[in-house]
Amino acid sequence: MAGEGAYEREPVALDERITSDGSSPWPVEPGRYRLIVARACPWANRAVIVRRLLGLEDAISLGIAGPLHDERSWRFHLDPDNRDPVLGIEWLGEAYRKADPNFSGGITVPAMVEISSGKVVTNGFQQLTLDFSTQWKAYHRPGAPDLYPEHLRAEIDEVMAGIYTEVNNGVYRCGFATTQEAYEEAYDRLFTHLDLLSERLAHQRYLVGDTITEADIRLWVTLVRFDAVYHGHFKCNRQKLTEMPVLWEYARDLFQTPGFGDTIDFEQIKQHYYGVHRQINPTGVVPKGPDPRVWLEPHSRARLGGRPFGDGTPPGPVRPGEQVPPIVR
Repeated sequence: MAGEGAYEREPVALDERITSDGSSPWPVEPGRYRLIVARACPWANRAVIVRRLLGLEDAISLGIAGPLHDERSWRFHLDPDNRDPVLGIEWLGEAYRKADPNFSGGITVPAMVEISSGKVVTNGFQQLTLDFSTQWKAYHRPGAPDLYPEHLRAEIDEVMAGIYTEVNNGVYRCGFATTQEAYEEAYDRLFTHLDLLSERLAHQRYLVGDTITEADIRLWVTLVRFDAVYHGHFKCNRQKLTEMPVLWEYARDLFQTPGFGDTIDFEQIKQHYYGVHRQINPTGVVPKGPDPRVWLEPHSRARLGGRPFGDGTPPGPVRPGEQVPPIVR
């Protein structure tokens, strides 16, 4: 039970799965679904990364909501006419209400939408990327890495459970706490776990095994946002990421790996957090820094060995229309 003033994440409301074995009413079928994301959102970011690493671009199209929204939901305000060009909707909430006219839960990204009906099938962000790895295998690119290897799943699941409660959600528990006690408890738990992860990564390049797995993706999407928004905006300010040597090198290593840094738009990340969370930042002023060029500084993680993609290969170039602005040195 959360204490007074503690933040509790609302559970997802539409948690159907898209499967290849007939175990759900939603079959894996290329071209049937559209993945709706926002560059700002860490939960959506990991779906973008997994889709790209596995080469699912031809099987699952991508719609990108803008960084700003209000009580009506995420909005496609970066698209022509403020509408998603495939679904034809202005607000993501429209697709939720097509699935359930009385829908009153959280309208979140990522969301998988059936294109023909315009209905959200699932916003189950915890299972979605695992299903990309396990249920969509027939449509993986040649050389796609195994991000959820069967012989390591128990360890990956254990590591991810701690990352989710203490880090991914931990920064939000800091930022949205409404009492000093709740904030300080969340703060202590967050940095205790970051210290444990630093110890784990001091002698191995990746979290589980010697290749990138789902666990790395889930940790990294929080780390990459840490200095830009969580350190100041969410008061996670014991240290910046750049002041945590192991995690900073680890995060930079992944940023410079195809499929990671090429999904990040720091301006949209800042615009969302500082512009939407008016209860934390009433003025809506967006900070100018930090300088993103630090992410291109060399690292020495290769000394630990490891093979980023295992027996696979890096993904190819980012698809037209899905690029983010490059960092200019």
